[in-house]
Amino acid sequence: MMDKSSPATTHLDSGVDPDREEASLKNLFALFQKTWKKEGEGAVCLDFGFFANVIQIGNTGIAFTTDGVGSKVLIAQMMEKYDTIGIDCVAMNVNDLLCVGAKPIAMVDYIAVQEVDPKYFQEICLGLYHGAIEADISIPGGEIAQLQDVIKAHKDRPGRGFDLVGSAIGSVAPDKLILGKDLQEGDVIIGLESNGIHSNGLTLARSVFFERNNFSVETKLPTLDHSLGEELLKPTYIYTRVVRGILDHGIHAKALVHITGDGFLNLTRVSSDVSFLIDRLPSPPAIFSLIQNYGNIQDKDMFRMYNMGIGFCMVVPDHEAEKTMSIARSFQKQAYQIGRIVSDGRKEIRIPSKNLRGQGKHFFET
Repeated sequence: MMDKSSPATTHLDSGVDPDREEASLKNLFALFQKTWKKEGEGAVCLDFGFFANVIQIGNTGIAFTTDGVGSKVLIAQMMEKYDTIGIDCVAMNVNDLLCVGAKPIAMVDYIAVQEVDPKYFQEICLGLYHGAIEADISIPGGEIAQLQDVIKAHKDRPGRGFDLVGSAIGSVAPDKLILGKDLQEGDVIIGLESNGIHSNGLTLARSVFFERNNFSVETKLPTLDHSLGEELLKPTYIYTRVVRGILDHGIHAKALVHITGDGFLNLTRVSSDVSFLIDRLPSPPAIFSLIQNYGNIQDKDMFRMYNMGIGFCMVVPDHEAEKTMSIARSFQKQAYQIGRIVSDGRKEIRIPSKNLRGQGKHFFET
């Protein structure tokens, strides 16, 4: 239970302001759109707001996206363990490519470092390698930048500061894009399990555990099987094989959604003006209740910032739900029927068990 006597923690308390970020991006959209080719080679196929965009090259669509691992690099520094953070970088990119129906092909990385240390640099690259193998992609190039005046290490790990970002491409026929255009009443939402926090919400988690409660990465809390640092550093699941496997079996996936920094609010990043009723959520991994209880965080903020145990969602027709989950399990990923589509034109996320209703970037208590 949350301690009602202490003030509730929000993302703003940890220095992250998603509303200001969104407002800043909107100011840039009109400017960037002036660069778009409307037809011919390089024509841009999608508007802003999807997980990846697509440009047309001949009869082929090239999907592309870029993402990094954020402040999870600080957990790697605190643990002095760098061999998994590259997996997160691959995952954050290829999982986004999947959301438009693309098959991930390749990724290039950008590593900015405070100082080049061959040991930890090699460990970072080892993670990128393992992530690429899991995602079935190539890493044909990349960039390393030594930026001593820009990149700073965690206070307890001098000289080990770094940032890690990737840009990935995939292929998808322009007439085979999966954008959530034809969602209808009764379609089923299938959730694929996460293994914990993945790569979003680490700033708040660090604030709760290491600043507010003075834990260390070595702390072992009662509901975890290992240390707090090991839990937070678990690499993000890569969903390439399971999602592509489901598509290759002929399942009519109507929408594909990576559950990242906006939690289940990401479901509204589809073309249809429908609502998502989430009424059969499985119990989330223990890390989420620990963050919530030690940070005194309200449900509406937990579901806005975290995946809550579901890292990827697919919307399929009701009659294909069982087959979809069966295929997912054959790829060693647990799958759940977590809800259904409601055709009401409201574009809301509803979680009745938590009395939550979400729109845009926020959940509200009902």
